[in-house]
Amino acid sequence: MAEPGTRNPLPTQRKPSFPISPDLRGYLHRYKRERELPVTYARLRAFQEVIPLTDETGKPTLWDTVIYPASEMSALNEALKEVYAWLKVDGDLSVVSHLYVDRVDFCTFGNSTPFRVRIVNAYNDNQDYFYVKKADASRIYGIELEHLLSPNRLNFLSQGDTLIEEHIAGVPGDIFISDWLGRRPELKPIRVAKELVKFNERCFVRLLGDMRSYNFVVVVTPDFEEAQVRIRAMDFDQQSYDGRKNFYLPQFFKDNLPLVRFCQRHLRLETAHQYRREEQTLMLQRASLASERLGRLLHSMSRDTLAPQEKIHSLRAELAEHYQRTDYLRCESMGALIRENLESIRRDIGKPIVPELVPE
Repeated sequence: MAEPGTRNPLPTQRKPSFPISPDLRGYLHRYKRERELPVTYARLRAFQEVIPLTDETGKPTLWDTVIYPASEMSALNEALKEVYAWLKVDGDLSVVSHLYVDRVDFCTFGNSTPFRVRIVNAYNDNQDYFYVKKADASRIYGIELEHLLSPNRLNFLSQGDTLIEEHIAGVPGDIFISDWLGRRPELKPIRVAKELVKFNERCFVRLLGDMRSYNFVVVVTPDFEEAQVRIRAMDFDQQSYDGRKNFYLPQFFKDNLPLVRFCQRHLRLETAHQYRREEQTLMLQRASLASERLGRLLHSMSRDTLAPQEKIHSLRAELAEHYQRTDYLRCESMGALIRENLESIRRDIGKPIVPELVPE
């Protein structure tokens, strides 16, 4: 689902929610992602009133602020602070006593229909957020693959049908395209283009779909000469569900076309080859460093049903053609397809890459 903003995203077909299997639950326990939580998604659904939330210009957003019964508020706020402590400091309540829950918002758009909790530091008014969502196996696999195969680390917790996610800060992709792209002198175009190539490749290899502009953020970090740029996914609902290869390539979404065209104007084909290969090499290094953990995750993923069989067969045929490897045709799960993607780039290291460009 989309994070804060005033966009009107195009409707997409709702993906069914997949339950957390015993194998995945065991993985979450092993790596301390599963906790006894003082707040559940169901408890947060028991609000009494909603107030439409507007942005700083007064325009409506995708969120409503929710109001709970007065008798519940004090206990609920303390429980939410405890959740934040587990997410950030492994449950050490002694360092969060000065924090308070400022607001709880609810969004009905997207598969996860999340709650967003705003936490404020009473001493300096610094604020942070976290999200409470309905647990879904696809989303958990998506977050964990992001944690293991991307340069980004992610914290989350789960219990039963409740999922707690930390906030991913950055400029929403659609806002970056409309207000930042080509308008900020501190952003060197080649760095934006480089990051799009890398982001495109990361999504494709680990099969994260639906990365249109409102489902990712752009993180801008000032450097001693020029700002660094990183594109980060913030929506993991469409992990390994669709049967179309291009669904996993952000470059093919209409929403992203201005960004793609901008990057094409500033990037030579040979340089794009280089950046794509760099990201493939880094993904293999990350996979090697987390080989045991990634192996357990993909084993669980291979045993789970995350998409209809016809989608898996359609995608494996397209991937077999893309990588020119018939090994894909033996795959019967999305987890097996991701494993084959990693094997494909491992085999291709040192070979020339044939790029796939957006058609004119």
